[in-house]
Amino acid sequence: MAQTMRPSGSLLATDGKPHPVQDTLMVVTLLLGALSFTSAQFHDLHLLSSWSGLVGILTGAYGQYISATTRERFLLIIGLGASAVGFFLGMAHGGLFGGVIG
Repeated sequence: MAQTMRPSGSLLATDGKPHPVQDTLMVVTLLLGALSFTSAQFHDLHLLSSWSGLVGILTGAYGQYISATTRERFLLIIGLGASAVGFFLGMAHGGLFGGVIG
């Protein structure tokens, strides 16, 4: 049976309820993913890209665990993907502690 979407107050809450924690985790994951992915394009910024990617992966995973709507999950997956790419490129360029320890 087809369901119709009812307009709600928030773009991210399709069930008509506010989800402040989930929305915050989603925005943080997207920002960290963008930061990690962008900084991974520069070899010397491997510390920034690897750490922001790692934190983005963790916040995105927890956000997925507690997410309530499909829109939240969709945007979390985009942030998680960008964080993971940035994290892995940062690890390939020098890692979490490359040049700082040892």
